[in-house]
Amino acid sequence: MYKLAIFASGSGSNAENIIQHFQYHPSIEVTCICTNRPDAYVIERARKYKVSVLVFTREEFYQSEKVLDFLRHNKINFIVLAGFLWLVPEYLINGFPNKILNIHPALLPKYGGKGMYGNRVHQAVIDHHENLSGITIHLVNSEYDRGDTLFQVTCQVDPSDTAETLASKVHQLEYEHFPRIIELEVMKRIGSE
Repeated sequence: MYKLAIFASGSGSNAENIIQHFQYHPSIEVTCICTNRPDAYVIERARKYKVSVLVFTREEFYQSEKVLDFLRHNKINFIVLAGFLWLVPEYLINGFPNKILNIHPALLPKYGGKGMYGNRVHQAVIDHHENLSGITIHLVNSEYDRGDTLFQVTCQVDPSDTAETLASKVHQLEYEHFPRIIELEVMKRIGSE
């Protein structure tokens, strides 16, 4: 069984969608949620599915290898970032080369980078009068939102859209496509290992 860890910092709606997608999968399972926030609602979502949880501090993430040790101990094969807002440290990228996937709520390379998340992204898209937005699923490297793009899909930005209405359109794309692209990427790796 190929084991996934999901890193999340917030409510965890994407994480729950991914857990549900793989709940009865014959060769892939979500076995843990890793979060930097002890109050993140993603913890409740994980408990509902009996998925283990690791909560870590900034110091533990950046000044030790506690997280890497946890992942190795739990035989994790692949990491998915689903609303995780910290930059992934080099030791974790090296520990999981080309096996860390992120989703960004815009069409990279536009509207990415440090501080560009959630409604900040959607407001920037609207403020720049873009006709299209969407999602980008990409590999993670040592810079925010700079890893190789694996998949993009678009949605229309209407003149009447607010950050909230655009967020709703983008969330639908995330729920529809993110689990499927994760599955495709993981299955490729299973076939090549």
